[in-house]
Amino acid sequence: MSFVKVRDLLEMGKKNHACVLAFDAADVNMISSVIKGAEMANKPVMVMLYPGMRNILPFGVFAEVTRYYAERASVPVGLHLDHCSDFDMIMEAIHEGFPSVMADGSVLPLKENITFTRKVVEVAKNFDVDVEGELGHVGTAADSDEFSRKEFFTRPDEVKTFVEKTGVTSLAVSFGSAHGLYKSTPKLDIEHLKELDAATDIPLVLHGGTGIPDDQLSLAFSNGINKINIGTEFFNLNTRLNQEFFAQDFSNGDPFAFPEYIQPKLAEYIAKRLELSKIQL
Repeated sequence: MSFVKVRDLLEMGKKNHACVLAFDAADVNMISSVIKGAEMANKPVMVMLYPGMRNILPFGVFAEVTRYYAERASVPVGLHLDHCSDFDMIMEAIHEGFPSVMADGSVLPLKENITFTRKVVEVAKNFDVDVEGELGHVGTAADSDEFSRKEFFTRPDEVKTFVEKTGVTSLAVSFGSAHGLYKSTPKLDIEHLKELDAATDIPLVLHGGTGIPDDQLSLAFSNGINKINIGTEFFNLNTRLNQEFFAQDFSNGDPFAFPEYIQPKLAEYIAKRLELSKIQL
């Protein structure tokens, strides 16, 4: 149990035709709550850092805090750097202790995406670090409806080439999801996902997990998705709980009791979301 390789978590998903849930976190309370929630649910889990959040906890601190809690946990816990398109920043994360990173070259033309991702993989191999790539375009839900337009979907005919030429250990794909809050209920194209899954043996990743109906997620998990990223709804809950706590009158209270107020509620949310995972420990 405890602190494990992301590739091992994803292999659990592949073997069980199931999915590992990965949550973006930004501070110690969120990291601890993800792992406590996983223990409550008795499910494996992945803690992720979005690069823009390193101003709250630097890469090395985030990695050490996650490792600290993971090594004392009763369930498998993985650590992953979420979306990063900056080669030097990815290298910094690797040197600071991240055992898994995402090399996001999805906005680049295919050939440039392959070149960028392969460069990351070549270095990462020397440190036994897993690399997630992205092919297709998972946009931002609040900006447009482009997530539902098939021209932005991952092309099945490009998947095999991308995987073979880059050597990634997992692949984020586009088939109807987007980051952030959806303007309307998304509709995942499961038939398209089946084509993507048939094109490669490596685990596939779904980005933009906030707001997708559970029945659609279950279908995605049983048709090739072995990891789902959840960030927006977790961050929003954390913000609301902080606002609630610090809105109190502390004239007779303890202003430093916020972990005891926030963590149980965050952990309860994590445990509930992890019911989606069909992985049995």
